Amino acid sequence: MHFDKFSFGVLRIDGNTYEEDVVIDCGEIRKRKKAPSKRFRDEFGHTPLSIEEKIPWKCRRLVIGTGAYGRLPVMKEVKREAERRHVELVTLPTSEAIRLMEKESAANAILHVTC
Repeated sequence: MHFDKFSFGVLRIDGNTYEEDVVIDCGEIRKRKKAPSKRFRDEFGHTPLSIEEKIPWKCRRLVIGTGAYGRLPVMKEVKREAERRHVELVTLPTSEAIRLMEKESAANAILHVTC
């Protein structure tokens, strides 16, 4: 997997452009479906990553790209579930998360492309 570009609102992977959050699950890329987390928006001021979403847990390391400015909230329930499953949860601004993913392609990821 080759990350071609990341800037606010745009992520390019293997020549394909994504303007919405993506999930990388065992090398497959799909759009993040954050609708289940929207009910927590008022509490966080932003739609957080919640346990209600389809999180790609089948990995040893899950990388969360928190956006260009690192503002994607990750709910504590996600962190607890990662511990329960013995999955290392790495939370970084998206540009740093991409650099980590380039080095370790075996990890799964959720990458926020805006804030």
